[in-house]
Amino acid sequence: MATVLGFNGSPRVGGNTDRLVQRVLAGAEAAGAQTRLIQLSTLDFGSCTACMSCRCRPACALEDEMSGIVQEIFAADAVVIGSPIYMWQVTGLTKLFMDRLYPVLGPDFKTRLSRKPKLVLAFTQGHPDAAFFRPYFEQVRSVLGFLGFTVTEVLTVTGTRAPEDIEKQADILARADAAGKALA
Repeated sequence: MATVLGFNGSPRVGGNTDRLVQRVLAGAEAAGAQTRLIQLSTLDFGSCTACMSCRCRPACALEDEMSGIVQEIFAADAVVIGSPIYMWQVTGLTKLFMDRLYPVLGPDFKTRLSRKPKLVLAFTQGHPDAAFFRPYFEQVRSVLGFLGFTVTEVLTVTGTRAPEDIEKQADILARADAAGKALA
């Protein structure tokens, strides 16, 4: 049975990004995967201090909730990372999370992720043009690919301002469901 971890990088639990990540996870569950949703806003974790201790071992020197999460990622078959777009990029919380993924790189800058987990990126944005932030999304895709993830889907939901706006977009919800099933 595949294990799929979902991360909501929005401070709004129950908002559009949370709903999108949950939809991907629901698709994975429907296909037989075991899933876990993690609300980044509820975790207690600090920023990377660039101590470089993770160069010597595949773990962070900081002893906080992110340390265990990184170990779960090592064991996961797939990951979903969701974030709304604030100021042309992921939320600060999501960026902090991504910075703390540094232990997945060895001292030679090769991935330590033996499973090469599949990854779905799930972005929500108020801007109505789905292509507006595409260069940034490709950059995020490249960074996470460098870390060793296999990015299988980049979901972009536009016009999401009110918490229920995503529910009006049946096409993207269907894509999210299919992306989740492909992770299992």
